Amino acid sequence: MEPTYDPKAVESRWYAVWEHAGAFRPEVNPDGEPYTIVIPPPNVTGQLHMGHALDQSIQDLIIRRKRMQGFAALWVPGSDHAGIATQNVVERELAAEGLTRHDLGREEFIERVWDWKARLGNRITQQIRRMGFSPDWSRERFTLDDGLSAAVRKVFVSLYDEGIIYRGERIINWCPRCMTALSDIEVEHEDESGELVHITYPFTDGDGGVTVATTRAETMLGDTGVAVHPDDERYRDAIGKTVRLPLMNRDIPIVADDAVDAAFGTGAVKVTPAHDPLDFEIAERHGLPAIKVLDETAVVTEAGGQFAGLDRFVARKAVKEALSEIGALGLVEDHPHSVGHCYRCGTVVEPFLSRQWFVKVDPLVGPSIDVFKDGTMQFVPKRWENSYFHWMENLRDWCISRQIWWGHRIPAWYCDSCGETVVSMDDPQLCACGSEDLRQDPDVLDTWFSSALWPFSTLGWPEETEDLARFYPNSVLVTGYDIIYFWVARMIKMGIHFMGRAPYPDVVIHGLVRAPDGRKMSKSLGNTVDPLEVAEEYGADALRLALIQAAAAGHEVPFQIEWVDAARRFGNKLWNAVRFVLPHLKGVTIPAAGGYPTNPRPESAWILHRLQVVTARVDELLDEYKMAEAYNLLYSFAWSEVFDWYLEMAKSPLRGEDREETALVVGIVVRDILKLFHPVIPYVTEELWGELIGEGLLITASWPEPLAYPEPEHMSEVQELIVGIRRFRAEHHVSPKTPINISVTSPAGADTSWWGEQFRALANVDATVVAAAPEAKGHSRLVAGPLQAFIPLAGLVDVAAERPRLEKAVAEAQAVLAASQRKLANESFVAKAPSEVVEKERAKVAETEMKVSKLQAQLEELG
Repeated sequence: MEPTYDPKAVESRWYAVWEHAGAFRPEVNPDGEPYTIVIPPPNVTGQLHMGHALDQSIQDLIIRRKRMQGFAALWVPGSDHAGIATQNVVERELAAEGLTRHDLGREEFIERVWDWKARLGNRITQQIRRMGFSPDWSRERFTLDDGLSAAVRKVFVSLYDEGIIYRGERIINWCPRCMTALSDIEVEHEDESGELVHITYPFTDGDGGVTVATTRAETMLGDTGVAVHPDDERYRDAIGKTVRLPLMNRDIPIVADDAVDAAFGTGAVKVTPAHDPLDFEIAERHGLPAIKVLDETAVVTEAGGQFAGLDRFVARKAVKEALSEIGALGLVEDHPHSVGHCYRCGTVVEPFLSRQWFVKVDPLVGPSIDVFKDGTMQFVPKRWENSYFHWMENLRDWCISRQIWWGHRIPAWYCDSCGETVVSMDDPQLCACGSEDLRQDPDVLDTWFSSALWPFSTLGWPEETEDLARFYPNSVLVTGYDIIYFWVARMIKMGIHFMGRAPYPDVVIHGLVRAPDGRKMSKSLGNTVDPLEVAEEYGADALRLALIQAAAAGHEVPFQIEWVDAARRFGNKLWNAVRFVLPHLKGVTIPAAGGYPTNPRPESAWILHRLQVVTARVDELLDEYKMAEAYNLLYSFAWSEVFDWYLEMAKSPLRGEDREETALVVGIVVRDILKLFHPVIPYVTEELWGELIGEGLLITASWPEPLAYPEPEHMSEVQELIVGIRRFRAEHHVSPKTPINISVTSPAGADTSWWGEQFRALANVDATVVAAAPEAKGHSRLVAGPLQAFIPLAGLVDVAAERPRLEKAVAEAQAVLAASQRKLANESFVAKAPSEVVEKERAKVAETEMKVSKLQAQLEELG
């Protein structure tokens, strides 16, 4: 065994071994109960980021543990074709060659994208492997593969036949850069500084007029009405009249509508049906026409009169100037407001009247809420349910068509002879009218449409496959809260509708990995951390353990590289523990499971007792998805109790007649530690398993089930006394090599037979167990529960020299204490100093008081 732990060397050799052994497949436990997780499919354009690293560390923890528990554990991997993102990447490549997709044409462009995927699309899957994650690669899927494409088409045709998918003209979110529609949740809103512009529309007849307030002056060119609230007394007499639209010189009506917020602006709003969703609804209720004054590139159309051809933002300024010239421009005030941006390119999104394909959400929402209310499903943490309910209850129909080429093309054809729309599982050759003059809709489906089918399409649906019968519903979904609405809600709707059952019972939500200061990691801020670079320096195991320990359920993770360094040091500690064990195993075989002794000596009984208690608690926590709490507990147990205490306590019996029994316990405890940590740090534990056990693979070994042992009496008190003796040596400058004779009192009937050996081994003292305590004077007394230890000062401490030293130390500490107390007694200091400064001073007082008390006690011991 190598003397030092080298993560790079260890992590380079095991993944291929696991894959070759078929260890990632559920078939390794053919008779096991099925347990399924589907990976949130990363974009084919993507590279592994810290969010992926956390998300997949949690999933791998769950799946590796379930595999070790005997489940037929399936983790389905795959990637998403990422329509807009992938098309953008390839279009940038073309632009570098001086080409556009239109130069190539649709078919050649799609071939170009497939070629790009073949060259670069597997980067993220290789990075997943590097991190040691264990999905079943033999079942890897891609949202544009043949099977998933068949599922998408089946769902589209079925929902169309049911009347749930329809084509209609509505206000949608439009990206003028990507030149495509976006769903509501593909729009990212940011607070920006804007302005509220007041414009006066004069009455057509008579004097006066109505003043409206808008944040988008340029859209007034397309106004076809003004709306006020019916109960707004200010406009009661204006309802039904008409006003003259400035600059355009057309008359538009004033209507009353309950949707108007009378408290906003002037209480009168301009109605631009083609460029605002609320205005579109008002217009539909009042029969107002819709005039498009901005085109797909956000440039003013011919309907915008003198402003035609201007970019929307240029037009905004020009319109205000023109209004000012005719005296129609009123107050212009600062107005911060939320502005929607394309989630892919960041361009400001336009509300745009367009004919698109939609999914009617009302028939799907009810059952998707009911599964949470009746307990079929749950969010972990539960608090996400209220957010989910609120969002689901306020959904608008989902716009699913995208004006790009890469993706699932909409299976709808239009007959130019009779105007019929044909939606079919097979490409039609003829219309019902007999015409061959059919053209397919050029649009593709929203990427999230295919992702919504992921829990069952990846298992073979619509075919009735063995995997589908065995592994649906999935067992759990693990994901960040940022895609609950993009993805989770849609999977629930589709799973219930097409499979008749919710896709999984548990939705485990984790926070996002953020920069150390809590800000979002982003390339623009320059604060991203590449997990592959971290893994290269510290090891993938260390990064995984650090992320798991930091990811308390539902909370954000402000990433600190110091966590990874600490996790790497833990791997080194584990390595050294196995190196310590191996030389003591001559003649002793550590079994792959079981092997717990029947009557261990007290020190071994103690660690076996603690092993069982900790393992049971870890299992409880993991079953509740409290991964951070579980592995912080396990980490503390391994480091503080196994490494720091038990391995030290085992050294003496390993040299005596109980060598074999102690070696067996040491080996079994370390073996079970390796098992318990394997789901989080698989590489180093697999390597050490080979050294310790020598046969089989840890990845397919059984999960530990330690036996329960009674806890020996007074173990914690003996440990406390040993710590106290070490502290005494440090405080009184007594070398650890200097032997000390002490007296220890214990309760009647206590088993003290093993105490002397441990006191000698761990504190270099000879302990005599006595019934009565000696005279306190001239002794340093240590108390640990019912036990007391008395250390004679004579011969150890030079009283003549120690007394003045301690007296001086007391005086100095008291002076520091008095200064701090005076400062805190000063009301001005407490009131004006920063709160953290005041708290620091208070902590200093408490610490100094404790120090004074301790020094005075040492003085009293001198007699």
